[in-house]
Amino acid sequence: MSDLPFTLDQLRILKAIAAEGSFKRAADSLYVSQPAVSLQVQNLERQLDVPLFDRGGRRAQLTEAGHLLLSYGDRILTLCQETCRAIEDLQNLQGGTLIVGASQTTGTYLLPRMIGLFRQRYSDVAVQLHVHSTRRTAWSVANGQIDLAIIGGEVPPELQESLEIIPYAEDELALILPVDHPLARSSAIQKDDLYKLNFIALDSQSTIRKVIDQVLTRCGIETRRLKIEMELNSIEAIKNAVQAGLGAAFVSISAIEKELQMGVLHRAGVEDVVVTRMLSVIINPNRYRSKAAEAFTQEILPQFATHIPAADRTAIVHEVLDSRPLEPTSSHSAGS
Repeated sequence: MSDLPFTLDQLRILKAIAAEGSFKRAADSLYVSQPAVSLQVQNLERQLDVPLFDRGGRRAQLTEAGHLLLSYGDRILTLCQETCRAIEDLQNLQGGTLIVGASQTTGTYLLPRMIGLFRQRYSDVAVQLHVHSTRRTAWSVANGQIDLAIIGGEVPPELQESLEIIPYAEDELALILPVDHPLARSSAIQKDDLYKLNFIALDSQSTIRKVIDQVLTRCGIETRRLKIEMELNSIEAIKNAVQAGLGAAFVSISAIEKELQMGVLHRAGVEDVVVTRMLSVIINPNRYRSKAAEAFTQEILPQFATHIPAADRTAIVHEVLDSRPLEPTSSHSAGS
């Protein structure tokens, strides 16, 4: 066919309806009227000569043809975004966008500091931080929606071949106690003392809780013997509960730096046990790498890899940069 039977605006509308579940909410999210959305869908269906939505139910349901068009439409829109960002890069970091992803703890406590430092150097670059589960973050990197991400969990097996997974830094999971807890007077507690404590933890189905349990198990701690006094849905709630004397918890050391400085939490050592997990940088080597992403990789990542020797930090930078895609070649030459 000589003319495309759809426009980019129509693909954006289709994507919005699928995400929002209704024509009205899609119209609101796009700041257009509902009749305008309905008209665009009608035109699109007429041009393609297939129905894209099953209009029998209360929620807008895609037909098989609708799902097929949405799948290709996502890829088309992502490629359009990459094209715009590649053109923006020609301005030599006098604009453009950096999109960074992170899993929950890393995104809450580590990435804001990294982004703050980056913004001090490149104030004209817009930065977006997407904080989600490791699984969702990994899929966003794979789909080209995120430039790079720092995660603390396992990348889904189905993505491990397509993503570059680079060990970045060790993150210690510290045992925290109320400052007036009897064990807070000890320089280090015994492993068996853990089974006498009342613990506060995240929900057992949360990704972070599963990661912590896996790490504790690798350190010889029987997690099933730990007494879970209560389950809360955020690290901040857990820290406040420990501070209030309700129990103990294992949390990332990056999450308690302020509280330790203020002296409102006690970090307890466990004899012969150091509980750490590896943070990883993930990238898609087949996607375009913007100048902003390369600047972040070269200048910011090494400064926060605090548990890795300087030589290895340099190696991390080279490994990320060496994973840049082969195309578009003109963009690479501009960024080198």
